[in-house]
Amino acid sequence: MLVVVAFATALALASVGGGLYEFTVVDPFWPKRPDLVQPTRGGISRKRFWISIHVAFEVTLIAALVVAWSQPAVRNCLLVALASHAVMRLWSGFDFIPKALAFEKADPAAVSEAAARAWTRRSRLRLPLDLITCGALLTAFAAAARLG
Repeated sequence: MLVVVAFATALALASVGGGLYEFTVVDPFWPKRPDLVQPTRGGISRKRFWISIHVAFEVTLIAALVVAWSQPAVRNCLLVALASHAVMRLWSGFDFIPKALAFEKADPAAVSEAAARAWTRRSRLRLPLDLITCGALLTAFAAAARLG
């Protein structure tokens, strides 16, 4: 159980790291240069990281729930992590991802810098949900470690 919870925790922390990288390295610059986030124009492919990290995390989180289900202290923390992550993913799926894909496909000259900056500012609002997920997983990891 401990190994699976540890792996889920590590993947959640990697996701936060990816978000922080985007906030600090990519987002300050791409609104003026949309081609930076357009893989067809030589820019970065956000999908490569985000799809793989989310799939790996979600599968591992479900596996952690399965193996820890009989341990309420661990299970409850994992359920909090699942809930906060689900809210963030739903919000992203209906709001951020469609807009990000539109920015990736648009003619760079047609991308409004103001719209791109608004997207980057709003995107940061997802960070608290990611931090809740990580905090719950760290707590689940501590509880699993205490159980041996």
